Amino acid sequence: MHFQKLTGICLLAFASVSWADAVPEGRYLWGADQMGKMVRRATSSSSASKASTTSVSSVASSASKATSSSSSTSLVADAACTNGPNSRACWSSGYSVKTDFDQKHPTTGQTVTYNLEITNTTCNPDGNGAIECYLINGQLPGPVITANWGDKIVVNVKNSLLNNGSSFHWHGIRQLNSVGADGVGGLTECPIPPGQTRQYTFLATQFGTSWYHSHYSSQYGMGVTGTIVINGPATSNYDIDLGTFPVSDWYYGLANNVNEITLANLQNNAPPPNGDNILVNGLGKNKAGAGSYAKMTLTKGKKHRLRLINTSVDNAIRVKLDGHNFTVIAADFIPTQPLTGQGWLLLAVGQRYDVIFTANQTPGNYFFRAEAATDCFSGNNNHGRALFTYSGVTAAEPTDSNEAPPTNGCTELNTVPYWNQAVDQSQYAAQVQTLSTGVAPGLTTNGQNFALWHLDTTAMMVNWDKPTLQYVFEGNTSYPDPYAVIEIPNEGTWTYWLIQMGQQNPPLPHPIHLHGHDFFVLGSGAGVFDSSTANLNFANPPRRDTSILPGLGWLLIAFPANNPGVWLMHCHIAWHISEGLGVQFIEAKNSIAMPDQTTFNSQCDAWRSYSKSMAYPQIDSGL
Repeated sequence: MHFQKLTGICLLAFASVSWADAVPEGRYLWGADQMGKMVRRATSSSSASKASTTSVSSVASSASKATSSSSSTSLVADAACTNGPNSRACWSSGYSVKTDFDQKHPTTGQTVTYNLEITNTTCNPDGNGAIECYLINGQLPGPVITANWGDKIVVNVKNSLLNNGSSFHWHGIRQLNSVGADGVGGLTECPIPPGQTRQYTFLATQFGTSWYHSHYSSQYGMGVTGTIVINGPATSNYDIDLGTFPVSDWYYGLANNVNEITLANLQNNAPPPNGDNILVNGLGKNKAGAGSYAKMTLTKGKKHRLRLINTSVDNAIRVKLDGHNFTVIAADFIPTQPLTGQGWLLLAVGQRYDVIFTANQTPGNYFFRAEAATDCFSGNNNHGRALFTYSGVTAAEPTDSNEAPPTNGCTELNTVPYWNQAVDQSQYAAQVQTLSTGVAPGLTTNGQNFALWHLDTTAMMVNWDKPTLQYVFEGNTSYPDPYAVIEIPNEGTWTYWLIQMGQQNPPLPHPIHLHGHDFFVLGSGAGVFDSSTANLNFANPPRRDTSILPGLGWLLIAFPANNPGVWLMHCHIAWHISEGLGVQFIEAKNSIAMPDQTTFNSQCDAWRSYSKSMAYPQIDSGL
């Protein structure tokens, strides 16, 4: 991603930043000139069928757009039954909603293939005028990747950008035995240079809703996003699957320029620029009323499934459908006990909720609302809307009540996973490790002095020319300090991580996302963690892949080391990971299923050849 030369903002005095003096003296921070060789190690100790290729249109969609009548019949998780409107708990071949997909999953022998191309273009999603965008197949958002649980997914990504590399990450996908497909430049691959194509191949071991996006600096804020549906069973019955419904902040300035301003503002403890609008499914109206709203058609009396995703770069967003309550049936990829009676729902960046609602109101037009969550320090200059219209009614905008969302704290839903799994508490006290999070002064790659976000005291920065997997290929036992590596040496053990915000930092919440795993949320709270008063939950706690670290607070998570690989954990606010708020886990290094080395080296050779003279060199974390 191109960052304009930072003129007039790069020599700001740290004395003006009240939290700068809290930095541990002598720490290696962000900069290619400070590549100390250090690594932290966690102390925790505790045959697919041959695939045949089918066209995308031939993918069986057992969980979509059924037209049979709704029923209140209780779910029957019977592996012999067929998935349908009255039996959504069922799937096939011995699998149902009772199947914890971390323990086992089907293999269908089917392959679905997608061809994606990212290009420089212009777009005008809200009628405010055409601006520069990077789009996938000319769409905003990009094509929906659809598969069935157990399918093999193959995605060919061609980078046709003029002056930027790219990489595609499949958010929330576990990538079991396929770490090389995780799509993180500088960790699992060298970026894809302009004019080159990269093939990503992975198995759909999970089911549910997610999204994909560029993982190359703040590039996805230019429009490089799409959504994912993996059909499978569900914890509640429904008639019609309406599909994915992403909500996103939108900026009229280029994402890299907004990122640059955000970095400058951080030096003075100031917030980032507000978003200019909120798009719903890629559309919206600007403040002058130009543009158009996304539209959905409802069938009277039917139960509808809606797959909500926050694909923003910065804004946490609250959503609501006027006149209708939601029942939440999944949080991120994790099926949940149905949580009924939900009006406004808060989604942090990267989070998803699958919801069901009944079209039981007077036939007419109803607004779907999307509002920046100001209590999460999210700012936006406009409001997101979409139009839901009952079948047989002429689509027209209803009178807008301008109902304000609640501001009752930046707190996510306390969902209960459908699979009852306790977290091993016996090793917790001895094995829990603290990751101290905040802002500290450091150097960028071009030697400029800045305050930067960090996780585990080091502002993360990778080298696109030499990803972490290359170090693993070469048998290295040490890594550059800015790579922010934490090794989890033993497979089959529980790990526990207390993410603690320093109290002298900007009071911003952070959506923490983990690659390669979902995790169990043992607890979170304000202030400094106190084990004597914290109300921790080890008995079937919430489970997901993205969770909110409260501003100036703490988040305690746990996950088993059951997926060898190189996995990024980071704040999903694009500006914050660009500034270094991340770490990477090298898990069970000797058991990693490595990608084909010839293909890996070929892409890195092509990238290194391009990077010698690329127009816009890396000057941020690269992530």
